[in-house]
Amino acid sequence: MRDYDAATAFLGEWGRFQRLVFFLLSASIIPNGFNGMSVVFLAGTPEHRCVVPRGANLSDEWRNASIPLELRGGQEEPSRCRRYRLAALANFSALGLRPGSDVELEALEQEPCLDGWEYSRDVYHSTIITEWNLVCEDDWKAPLTTSLFFVGVLIGSFISGQLSDRIIPESPRWLISQGRHKEAEAIIQKAAKINGIPAPAVVFDTAEMQDSKPQQQQKAILLDLFRTRNIATITIMSLLLWFFTSVGYFGLSLSTPDWHGNAYVNCFLSAVIEVPAYVIAWLLLRSLPRRYSLSGTFFLGGSVVLFIQLVPAELYVLSVGLVMLGKFGITAAFSMLYVYNVELYPTQVRNMAVGATSTASRLGSIIAPYFVYLGAYDRFLPYILMGSLTVLIGILTLFLPESYGNPLPESFEQMMKVKCFRNVEQTTSIRSSKASPKILITPL
Repeated sequence: MRDYDAATAFLGEWGRFQRLVFFLLSASIIPNGFNGMSVVFLAGTPEHRCVVPRGANLSDEWRNASIPLELRGGQEEPSRCRRYRLAALANFSALGLRPGSDVELEALEQEPCLDGWEYSRDVYHSTIITEWNLVCEDDWKAPLTTSLFFVGVLIGSFISGQLSDRIIPESPRWLISQGRHKEAEAIIQKAAKINGIPAPAVVFDTAEMQDSKPQQQQKAILLDLFRTRNIATITIMSLLLWFFTSVGYFGLSLSTPDWHGNAYVNCFLSAVIEVPAYVIAWLLLRSLPRRYSLSGTFFLGGSVVLFIQLVPAELYVLSVGLVMLGKFGITAAFSMLYVYNVELYPTQVRNMAVGATSTASRLGSIIAPYFVYLGAYDRFLPYILMGSLTVLIGILTLFLPESYGNPLPESFEQMMKVKCFRNVEQTTSIRSSKASPKILITPL
């Protein structure tokens, strides 16, 4: 059968049909942005402290001193989860003793927030955290709630994909790989009509189709992504790339309220930085090899995020700038993964491979809130972990095969070898030729 690209070359590269499919696919993904990032504000954690009931029989002086101070971010601030035992404070207040002078506050017994919390309304009027009191002993439920939110986004993405399939035509290339030649022919004819280009009476020759029919009608299953050592290695590496890239991307996105300054401005800046990231990704995809482009953006994003821990606390503008630069690198790499992943697999399992890696990505987004949650123990721990993992996958990318400038593979035999396997095979071939010089055939 003729090469698919050669058979459909008469359509052109960027006609009305291609533009229509492109913008429909782009429109279908827009709701994900609203849903995915709304959790930044829906699950925002405002400043909070223990409630001191009005009937606690405390003087104003003792009421103001009822919350102990704790070191947070290098400064002493009122505790979010503890208060001095109110019964003892009431006795001191009744005796006319004064806090700090007559009574040493540091020596007093403390207790948890038995009467609940009061929340600052400076940033958020109401969130999931304030409504369900997901703080202090229950603060582990906050990332769990965010993870469940992303599970809902995953389900919504699946439903959205099913609906878009009813509007956007199926891939003719994939239809041919499944032996559904008439449907592929009809889509190509329709595309030619939309583009205003005369199409051949027969795009795909029936006789050639019949010759290749047994191979094309072979149904692919998920296990085909692991059918050989080379394919299994590419699949596992791709799953890891998507998983950890998603952890870094959503981890930085969800941490915007923790940056210095207004949470809404920070979220806006985090979104704006993605625009140049996509433009740079597009330019890199057009002109440079995939592996080096991906590895470079991963290294950029991971290294600057790792560097944040070295920035002094007073240089908060520099810290925010580094986070933004890290988001820039990871976003560019994330967008290029979609193209690179498609180019690695043959038509028969291409959709399945994209689906599997996208699922790994969604699992990464579900895990990401727990990385942000680690900031409660150490402010830099989330950035250290996300930066380290991003640099690691930047190294991992260098071992994948290069797809830039190569035609899309149509069969498993056309899949390129993983770099480390290729080196092993070349070394083995050299050793074999040295060991058996008699069977070496030199072409004339």
